[in-house]
Amino acid sequence: MHALVSRYTTALNSLDRMSDFMVPTLARLTFVAVLLFYYWNSAMLKIDGSIFSASAGAFGQIFPKAAEEVLWDVSQMNIFQRLVIFFGTVAEFVLPALILVGLLTRLAALGMIGFIWVQTIVDITGHGVKLGSLFDNTLTLVDQRVMWTFLMLVLVFKGAGALSVDALFRKRAEPAIA
Repeated sequence: MHALVSRYTTALNSLDRMSDFMVPTLARLTFVAVLLFYYWNSAMLKIDGSIFSASAGAFGQIFPKAAEEVLWDVSQMNIFQRLVIFFGTVAEFVLPALILVGLLTRLAALGMIGFIWVQTIVDITGHGVKLGSLFDNTLTLVDQRVMWTFLMLVLVFKGAGALSVDALFRKRAEPAIA
């Protein structure tokens, strides 16, 4: 019996060592496969010629009630709306790119968590999407956003993994053993 427990413990220790490499790397790969182009395509819809020129689509996506009141006339946006759209659009490009290459991954993942929940609030209050509830055997908005958040939390707690720019920087910063 002792030999069986010893083999089991050895196998678990091997899995734990592998998970330090695999879990964050797979989390980033999953993000890239599922959400990278979702966010980049969403950001592209917000641009009208340049990153500094918000589209009517951006106005309608982020401030749907205000956009509808002025018939999506972007010249009617106030400075606050313009800034929110600009920084939101930049975030939709930059945060996923940072996660893709594994640079400043923990901060980018925290930023994405904030982005996900601001996006969720806009979906509910601006677009009338129902939040739904957890544990009800129905796939709803809250289920989707909790999964996305969990994926980002893996990156917040585990980092980017061994195949990342963060790992390269960490290796270069380690003092050489003499």
